[in-house]
Amino acid sequence: MEFSIDFSNIIGIIAGAITTSALIPQVLKIYKTKSAKDISLTMFIFMAVGISLWLLYGFLIEEFPVILANTVSLFLIGLIIIMKIRYG
Repeated sequence: MEFSIDFSNIIGIIAGAITTSALIPQVLKIYKTKSAKDISLTMFIFMAVGISLWLLYGFLIEEFPVILANTVSLFLIGLIIIMKIRYG
C-alpha cells in the first residue's frame, strides 16, 4: 500500500478524525459515570459490524484514511461495548 499526501487524502483524514472523535465524549461519559444504562448495545454492535466492513473495504482499496479512521472508530466502539456490558 502506498500512501501519498494529496488533497483527497487530507480531506479523508480530516473527515475521519471528525467522525471518529464524535465517539470520544460517549466513551469519557461512560467511564466517568460508570453507567451505560442509556446506551443501546444493539446499536453499537451494529456499528461495530458496519465499521468492521468499512475497515475491510479500506484494506481492499488500500486507502490509508479509510483504514485509519475505521481502526480508531472500531477501537472506541469496542470500548463502549465493553463498558456497556460491564456497567450496564
